[in-house]
Amino acid sequence: MKRTILASAVSLAMAGAVQADQHGGTYAFDTEGAHQFITFEISHLGYSTLFGRFNEFDGQFVFDEENPENSRVQVTIDTSSVDTNHAERDKHLRSEDFLYVDEYPEATFKSTRVEVDEDGDEADVIGDLTLRGVTRQVTLDVDLQGYGEDPWGGYRMGFDAETEIKLADFGIPMNLGKASETVKLEISVEGIRQ
Repeated sequence: MKRTILASAVSLAMAGAVQADQHGGTYAFDTEGAHQFITFEISHLGYSTLFGRFNEFDGQFVFDEENPENSRVQVTIDTSSVDTNHAERDKHLRSEDFLYVDEYPEATFKSTRVEVDEDGDEADVIGDLTLRGVTRQVTLDVDLQGYGEDPWGGYRMGFDAETEIKLADFGIPMNLGKASETVKLEISVEGIRQ
């Protein structure tokens, strides 16, 4: 999951393109307006690509404009909200074979550091992803999408992120073969400044 889990916003650290004293602060994910998505894709036995998403998640990021490397993000995902547009498959994904949502109802991501590229328009957000009770370090590749005032009197900042993880690294026992060992995560989020 290279662009994954919202730490991206943090990466907004892409401060190179951001002026000081205008964009910093704490941003809450826009859950009410549903301007956020966490999607995933994985090969099915090497014959097709399976797409899905998590419908319920929340989080926030803090953007430090003077020192973007000090920005941070945290996200909580309701794993039972997994949705692949197929009820029986979703039931299987919630089972002990995969997400085991009865035992592990949440997945979380918490950033530990942000590395901004030389141009200041992209960043790596490194952090701890906890899934199915297992915590591993992952890196999100983050792109700043934009920032500014919205039509309702608020101020927003948005980003896209992606990353890849290996299912076995998080204790997922189901083995669908070599072509299906890795899942790609993509995240798109709008934060509203608090």
